[in-house]
Amino acid sequence: MAQQSVNKPHHLVLPAGLKAQIDEHLFPGDRDEHGAVVLAGVAETAHEVRLLAREVRLAKDGRDYVPGKRGYRMLRAEFITQQVLQARDEHLVYLAVHNHGGTDEVAFSHDDLRSHERGYPALLQIVRGMSVGALVFAKNAVAGDIWRPDRSRVPLERTIVVGPSRQVLTPGLGGRDLRPDPRYDRQVRLFGDRGQHILSKAKVAIIGLGGAGSLLAEIVGRLGVGRFVIIDPDRVDRTNLPRLVGASRWDASLSRRKTTLAKRNIRRANREAQVHAITSDIVEPNVAAELVDCDFVFLAADTMRARNVFNALVHQYLIPGVQVGAKIVSDAAGGVADVFAVTRLVTPDSGCLHCTGLINAAKLQAESLSEEERRSQRYVEDDDIVVPSVISLNASACTQAANDFLFYMTGLTAYGASQDYIRYRPMCREWWQDKPLRKPGCLDCGLESRSRFGRGDDRRLPVKQEAGRRRHSA
Repeated sequence: MAQQSVNKPHHLVLPAGLKAQIDEHLFPGDRDEHGAVVLAGVAETAHEVRLLAREVRLAKDGRDYVPGKRGYRMLRAEFITQQVLQARDEHLVYLAVHNHGGTDEVAFSHDDLRSHERGYPALLQIVRGMSVGALVFAKNAVAGDIWRPDRSRVPLERTIVVGPSRQVLTPGLGGRDLRPDPRYDRQVRLFGDRGQHILSKAKVAIIGLGGAGSLLAEIVGRLGVGRFVIIDPDRVDRTNLPRLVGASRWDASLSRRKTTLAKRNIRRANREAQVHAITSDIVEPNVAAELVDCDFVFLAADTMRARNVFNALVHQYLIPGVQVGAKIVSDAAGGVADVFAVTRLVTPDSGCLHCTGLINAAKLQAESLSEEERRSQRYVEDDDIVVPSVISLNASACTQAANDFLFYMTGLTAYGASQDYIRYRPMCREWWQDKPLRKPGCLDCGLESRSRFGRGDDRRLPVKQEAGRRRHSA
């Protein structure tokens, strides 16, 4: 783990599936106290530290969670030792968990804090450079006491539950008075001033700024999102004009960057928006690193390598996202056989592009080769194929994707809402739903020790490697 600053806020990111397990165990209806341990990866940036909940170990009452010697209940030493050693061996953060009564506010008792002071210095010696800490849950609140390797302590500011709908849990109500922004009067009538405040603080990435990505930049920019990372290495040409939002012949004649157009459109809609434009490819290591603290990621690039990095970001850093695209399929005679647009919501719990067969291994390998290697293996002819693209098809996918983002961020997605991928076939005027898959042994979304799920900075994203290193590893 990188050296942490005392001033960095600490947050916990908790997949909805793990939150459901914790709630069922801590709040079975008996109004008593119960215990568990969460093991979490770490994602640290210059501005914050995210603890990424990877798994929960439930403490069995009477065996692992027993009457306390100085407090009401405690985790047994044998149970603690087992979890702490796993945390050490897998470079994870150990977080002891228990619950208190109440609903919307929670805090550690004096006995809890004294217990931390007695035990956590010894645990820090065991975990060898990782943090340890504790969480206390009420039904709608979470507090945390995090001990860093240097024995300094920091409270947990908030817990972000990531699922079909986003939920933010803090130690208490502590709401602030929000100043309404008249520009968004019509949309706050749907999700309120608090929802608009959430959007204004959100950080969103858009990977690819072609026909779909430029639409996403326009739509999401007008929702009032506060921070953007937009990524595309390409420039505008005349063939882009029918489908790039705001593009002109002047832009094409100057061969302007697509990032320039997207940034211009976002800032026209919202002058306060912070836009970090990157004229490169998501497979570059320094580019992918800019996305690890995003709240949501849109994938509008059509390469397998981009899908692979996007899929890894979702599961390694627990960041939800949507992959969008449109495709026109020709028949043997050159006619149109099928037309469809897809919107694939991908969350840490919902399934994986790898498991669902949407990352083609052969194409992924071909895209990873150098130009010389591709020529020698006869992949180059694929570069000359011009893929059809129509703005209305892109819009079908992007409006659904923007709605998925909006309803997720503002907490309006209905309980039990489907997380199936959506496919629209305009020739037949049909909507299809494809069920995403999650396979236990997957190296992205699985929970085996080798997987990247919730590992954060402890795993390398599947980004570009130096040619010599890549050939050597092959």
